[in-house]
Amino acid sequence: MSAEAPAPTVRILGTRGIPGRHGGFESATEDLGPFLVARGWRVIVYCQETGSGPIWQDEWNGIERVHVPVERAGALGTIVFDLLCTRHALKERDLILVFGYNTAVFSLAYRLCRVPSVMNMDGLEWRRGKWSRAARAWLWTNERLGILFSDHLIADHPEIARYLSAHTRADRITMIPYGARQVDQADAKLLAPFGIEPRGYLLVIARWEPENSVLDIVRAYSAAPRHVPLLVLGRGAPGSAYGARVVAAAGPDVRFPGAIYDRPVVDALRRYALAYVHGHTVGGTNPSLLEALGAGSPVVAHDNPFNRWVAGDAAHYFTDERSLADALERLTQPGAGATLDRLSAAARARHAERFRLEDTNSEYERLLQRWLPRNARGAA
Repeated sequence: MSAEAPAPTVRILGTRGIPGRHGGFESATEDLGPFLVARGWRVIVYCQETGSGPIWQDEWNGIERVHVPVERAGALGTIVFDLLCTRHALKERDLILVFGYNTAVFSLAYRLCRVPSVMNMDGLEWRRGKWSRAARAWLWTNERLGILFSDHLIADHPEIARYLSAHTRADRITMIPYGARQVDQADAKLLAPFGIEPRGYLLVIARWEPENSVLDIVRAYSAAPRHVPLLVLGRGAPGSAYGARVVAAAGPDVRFPGAIYDRPVVDALRRYALAYVHGHTVGGTNPSLLEALGAGSPVVAHDNPFNRWVAGDAAHYFTDERSLADALERLTQPGAGATLDRLSAAARARHAERFRLEDTNSEYERLLQRWLPRNARGAA
């Protein structure tokens, strides 16, 4: 890149902002953004704020953040936020990277204004059991609009790529899974506030929703006495009936520390867990599962094509509460050390094979370079 050439620029929409405190989109942006900045890119991320007032900007780790205040809460507030972000981004005519298709109807504006846009289609959001019929119809419609209006689509899993290829040309789709950091070391002292020791607990990190099997996991664990406690990180929606059922089903050794976003603490919890239990049944490549692999956690995962491709031989699989209870019984026995060591080594190997963060970030950069506006391509 010459001294006079402008930096290649990408505007990232579809997340609630960084640093991430919500989910996979925010985590992916938090990892991708600094990587691109270090490679000479200008990265702008839109962040949702609660309240009213003008849009304002600041900088975080070399990333320009555009803060968009929204008074409304919930799904309607998200729609308003995405609309305001779209209007703001269109003024600059930079390359757009959108995470998620929940408001893909706004992508029509990019097409009409000839602003290049790339959309990460994420998982099959409209299939999630938590949504009402109206919400599923909205999401299904926006999925189709995202496929139609975006210039290029990113699938985070081969199954998602196959699904999308039934609705558009294969050359409009690039499969790039999420990546995760490798965690070789973590501070074991950070376990002390939880009253646990290395390899002395089971771990779950998930939103409390039916498709994440949190209730099934708690029931399976609580079906018999275990030698180690179960930590369930995350939480349900306020007043959620499902969340109340999770708590009611818990035996005395199930602990609910809430949602934790402190990265060193979460790294330590993953690194030293006896096993990580992953119950997600819908979606593509789940970042939480990748992070468990990157930390070398022995994994027990729900048996479905999404998790099978991600974890491969690095996991024990379950299909229901009984098979999960059996797996937990085997892995928590005193003689299970060799099996746990094998699963841990396999987790690290699978992570290194396909999910290294520097590799997936490089794949994103190569794709984004292809879709830069023509007058900016020489800068990349």
